[in-house]
Amino acid sequence: AEISREKGIERKAISDEEVLWRILAAIVNEGAKIVEEGIAQRASDIDVAYAHGYGFPKYRGGPMFWAAQQGLDTVLTKIKEYQARYPDRWHPSDLLADRAATGKGWEG
Repeated sequence: AEISREKGIERKAISDEEVLWRILAAIVNEGAKIVEEGIAQRASDIDVAYAHGYGFPKYRGGPMFWAAQQGLDTVLTKIKEYQARYPDRWHPSDLLADRAATGKGWEG
């Protein structure tokens, strides 16, 4: 609470859904950057790494699959909302922006 006051941050309740979106949007955005950089070949590689390396529930398919289910345009919109509030922390991936604009999904 003291640090929040010092930084001028208004504390408020955050819903479970908002917590989920913030976490998964960050993972998806970073995953897209990893694909952009050529560290992974495709978005599904990110899902495999999360399911087998980080314990993401396999039956959920992975964070990139989750993003595709939500709609990449929806995920990008959320990230832009976060960017408006926290410009130093949120920068949408170019790949995500491109794929959201085309509407073709990750493999588009």
